[in-house]
Amino acid sequence: MKNTLKGFSAALCMALPFIAQMGAYAAAPAPAHAADPALLQRGAYLAKVGDCVACHTAPKGKPFAGGLPMSTPMGQIYTTNITPDPQTGIGSYTEEDFARAMRGGVAKDGHNLYPAMPYPSYAKINDDDMKALYAFFMSGVAPVQQANRESDIKWPLNMRWPLKFWNMAFLQKGAYQDKSGKDVAWNRGAYLIQGLGHCGSCHTPRGIAFQEKALDESGSAFLTGGLLDGWFASNLTGEHNVGLGRWNDEDVHAFLKTGANRHASAFGSMTSVINNSTQGMTDADIAAMTTYLKSLPPAGGNGAPAYAYDPQKTKVSLNRPANDAGARVYTAYCMHCHGADGRGFAPMMAPLAGNPNVLEKDASSLINVTLNGTGDLVVGGVPAAFPMPKFAPVLNDQQIADVLTFVRAGWNNGAPAVSAAEVAKLRKSTQAAR
Repeated sequence: MKNTLKGFSAALCMALPFIAQMGAYAAAPAPAHAADPALLQRGAYLAKVGDCVACHTAPKGKPFAGGLPMSTPMGQIYTTNITPDPQTGIGSYTEEDFARAMRGGVAKDGHNLYPAMPYPSYAKINDDDMKALYAFFMSGVAPVQQANRESDIKWPLNMRWPLKFWNMAFLQKGAYQDKSGKDVAWNRGAYLIQGLGHCGSCHTPRGIAFQEKALDESGSAFLTGGLLDGWFASNLTGEHNVGLGRWNDEDVHAFLKTGANRHASAFGSMTSVINNSTQGMTDADIAAMTTYLKSLPPAGGNGAPAYAYDPQKTKVSLNRPANDAGARVYTAYCMHCHGADGRGFAPMMAPLAGNPNVLEKDASSLINVTLNGTGDLVVGGVPAAFPMPKFAPVLNDQQIADVLTFVRAGWNNGAPAVSAAEVAKLRKSTQAAR
């Protein structure tokens, strides 16, 4: 079975963890659902925790109707319609069908879902929450008749039958069970992080068969960061440099509610998580998630000494930028927002000195955000005043490599240099996806 899994790992890697494949093909009429208003309200909240709308809504599309395109090296894939339309959505799903898709990765018609749909995390959702989610999607979402679009991935990479073996190897069944010796807040946070929040889908590295290397804190790789779709999802353990080791509870709370704090700002897919999910969660649930995250011991990182700010070397370079190509770019394009001291103007404009994303060995996120900027953080209906602009049309590959190398060496950051080849590769892949 191991050889079979390896043989099909390329097919599994074509799907991205932001895409849930819950298409339905039955044409039977949808049953009438008269859900209790309180159950509907709870289901709506849980759907927000899971950030379902982010993947299942195309730009300018109707909520949950699918059609969001996602690019892979082997072709385009599209998110599916999860509205209660009986022909093109999930309107014919029974509660049992819905739970099987959510927890087991099997659609109503029996086809297996890609593990891009985070059902290994959703397997931990308890029965009460599953019932509330079902009620919401059947009675709280407007049905939209919009056919699902087939992926552009060619045969044989689009075959799904090997996923039965994948599930046998990697799917851990059973709802989350409270850990003895842990308090109510810790267990609630663990349930949200590991389950509906599916944080590990992005923030845990993947193995050769696209499986998360750990599904909870018992595995040393859990939430140590992972490369995904041109972004490196940050380390969420207590690691001092690239993780949350220097963040206090207020820092974590502020980031989840607003997408920014004194250490960093959200970018990539985390922007949609803030916009559509965590800012709308209760303070009690945010506190519980914070409790759990801050309990995780340091893991991952590059073994570098604990970060300590030092402005001296950078100050010299900025005083004589003609001697440093990266300093020239920084003074022209970056310094006005991020400061000569690299400390920015947090939380409005992110610091670069000691920023965990700057210290991370993998520079993918820094290259990507420099090339393509950030999406709008919208908190309480108000867009962030100073989003990161895109520099792909302005700076060439060597200039971006120079300035990021300067930033990663500056203020005692001590991170590896960035090459023009790395920038060119990410420029090509991200522009092709647009």
